[in-house]
Amino acid sequence: MSEASDIAAVLIIREGGFPGMTYDLRSGETVIGRNPNTDITLLDEGISRQHALIVHDEKSDRWTIEDLQSSNGTLVNGESVSSAELCPGDQVQIGGTVFEFSVK
Repeated sequence: MSEASDIAAVLIIREGGFPGMTYDLRSGETVIGRNPNTDITLLDEGISRQHALIVHDEKSDRWTIEDLQSSNGTLVNGESVSSAELCPGDQVQIGGTVFEFSVK
């Protein structure tokens, strides 16, 4: 079991189902999608089974999100992206869910 100190950043749902729900992000990779085997599973028909990937590069301490060739795309601050660096306060939209990215 991971300790709370392992948590490096969070995604907080701002719009969509379960507003206020927080997902912890740790160093490495986090897959978001509709498939129950993803790290963050969202029940939304507008989301691909494996929709997006969030990666933390420990050396540079940078966070990026990559769209995994999803059908409906990934938006960061309202712009469609294939890959983008994430900064605190950024709004990430996947399907009908809007998250706020925050660093711990």
